[in-house]
Amino acid sequence: MLNMNFDQRVVIPTHEQEWEPSPMAGVERKKLERESAESGRATSIVRYAPNSKFSAHQHPAGEEIFVLEGVFSDESGDYPAGTYIRNPPGSEHAPFSREG
Repeated sequence: MLNMNFDQRVVIPTHEQEWEPSPMAGVERKKLERESAESGRATSIVRYAPNSKFSAHQHPAGEEIFVLEGVFSDESGDYPAGTYIRNPPGSEHAPFSREG
């Protein structure tokens, strides 16, 4: 578990964190909180290289996405920087980015 004690203040200087590879080539992340290795509650900053994708996966508890730069896409559309997306519990998608 990483930063899952919500009674405790957490400050993370993400500009000092190294990018970590995800299970998919071309997709990297900086972990901010994580309930378990690859499932459960998680908050991350995610970076997609141009033309990278993540395989289809479910979000049993839902998912929130805020696009900081570039264009994030999935089978429902293309979302440029500044877009907020909230997918409901039980949703599934296969995200990707053409331009990164």
